[in-house]
Amino acid sequence: MMKSKAQQTLVLAFGGNAITKEGQKGSFSEQLENIEASCRQITGLALAGHHMVITHGNGPQVGSLLIKNELAKDIVPPMPLDVCGANTQGSLGYAIVQTLQNMLRKSGNPRELVALMTRSVVDPADPAFQNPTKPVGPFFTREQAEELIRLYAYHMREDSGRGWRRVVPSPRPVAILERSVIQGLVENGVIVVAVGGGGIPVSDKEGRYIGIEAVIDKDLAAERLAQDIKADVFAILTGVRKVCLDYRKPGQKDLDVLRASEATEYLAQGQFPSGSMGPKIEAAVHFVEHSGNPVIITDFEHVQAALNGQDGTRIIPD
Repeated sequence: MMKSKAQQTLVLAFGGNAITKEGQKGSFSEQLENIEASCRQITGLALAGHHMVITHGNGPQVGSLLIKNELAKDIVPPMPLDVCGANTQGSLGYAIVQTLQNMLRKSGNPRELVALMTRSVVDPADPAFQNPTKPVGPFFTREQAEELIRLYAYHMREDSGRGWRRVVPSPRPVAILERSVIQGLVENGVIVVAVGGGGIPVSDKEGRYIGIEAVIDKDLAAERLAQDIKADVFAILTGVRKVCLDYRKPGQKDLDVLRASEATEYLAQGQFPSGSMGPKIEAAVHFVEHSGNPVIITDFEHVQAALNGQDGTRIIPD
């Protein structure tokens, strides 16, 4: 039986600009203000009765925790990276749930919401573990970096002349542990905030799950969840209205519709850099090819119009 428009299951992937904007210090009041602006744009989707899962990034927030680790290491023990991810899942999930619930209550529609601690399973044999590339945390001098390598066996890398940073593996998520719980909640009309920051990375070792020092790409994890719960639409909300070719160049071309094979070809041509649009396109193509359902990429201001096919970029099957 075909779902009505009001019964669509949406996975909305909040980009980093939804929580901490470039140039901000990242105070909790700043984060709340940004979350309020973002949630205001999706309140209409909740009021319309859509089943919804919200995912979010946590890069700046984890970076701040790692700075606190460094500054306070002689006073309190530093926390491992997976625990920092769990901490930010909790704080940001709380902020998103409370903000959106207050908006819905004010509109006379007090839907239930929950923020769920979510773990993403990774394969210990993933090649990413042999080649850590994801920068995290603050910048250090060469001498400080060498000391961190000696003390903690960190992988450190010079970053564009700005100093040395720790780099960690960024493996692909192979499963979301809480997927069945999330699907059950969604089917019962609960709006779920989950897979924050790509999920807390864990691996299965001899029949028990253990935390892993890694950072999972948030868009790939959101896509994995969107497949698992059989989402009708996967929407990646970012800082641009549409996906572009030759972005910020004289011949920039905005794209309304993009077939999966075209997106793959443009990705191979280098149109979508790995540090920005690349992972979003990769996640979009994977979802479209495996589910047959569309992906929307747009900004918050145009998400409702994009879901109606009137704005943003729509990635569709061939």
